[in-house]
Amino acid sequence: MNAPSRSWLTGNQLKIIAMAAMTIDHIGAQLLPQYLILRIIGRLAMPIYAYMIAEGCRYTRSRGRYLGRLAGLAALCQLVYFFAMDSLYMCILVTFSLSVALIWALEWGEEKNRPLVPLALAAGIYAVCQLLPRWVPGFYVDYGFFGVLLPVAAYFGKTGPARLFLLGAGLVLLASDCGGVQWYSLAAIPLLALYNGQRGKASIGPLFYWYYPAHLVAIHLIGLLLR
Repeated sequence: MNAPSRSWLTGNQLKIIAMAAMTIDHIGAQLLPQYLILRIIGRLAMPIYAYMIAEGCRYTRSRGRYLGRLAGLAALCQLVYFFAMDSLYMCILVTFSLSVALIWALEWGEEKNRPLVPLALAAGIYAVCQLLPRWVPGFYVDYGFFGVLLPVAAYFGKTGPARLFLLGAGLVLLASDCGGVQWYSLAAIPLLALYNGQRGKASIGPLFYWYYPAHLVAIHLIGLLLR
């Protein structure tokens, strides 16, 4: 994981690749559903972001601020989904917020020798992701429980290869659950294998936080204009 940065990808470069793939995916989902290739390309985004969320948890200076920023923007996006789109769909920022909460609960439980606390949280997250949609029509957490587990798996790997293996195993479980084009998400593993462990020269984390809702609104408005 310490190869020269000139030959491997920085975290910033991977985030930009994920951002582009995410945009292509959402264009395919909302505007051009007849072009399956757009959804296939889009499968690269979620695994890369999941890995970068794990990296953020590993290196953040303030856990509370990290989770608060993620959860706060998730709440803002959900207001848009609920009031503007009349939808109970829980976006990927909700999924990743649950991931971060579970990561820190697992660490806290290990440090304090209280394993029941993280187990109870994991059970609650499972109920929200997998059981609640059966009772509440239209409610769905993006990528479900297996999606929540992806950053957790990447976080607890002790080495780079171990993190990629655990992430890959999680992607297999996710693809087995979702089926279809989700199997193409495994194509992100070779890209992540090129990660050099460096963030890059600038911090572009905030760019993603604001780009995510902005591009969704833009695509939604374009869709309205094209109707």
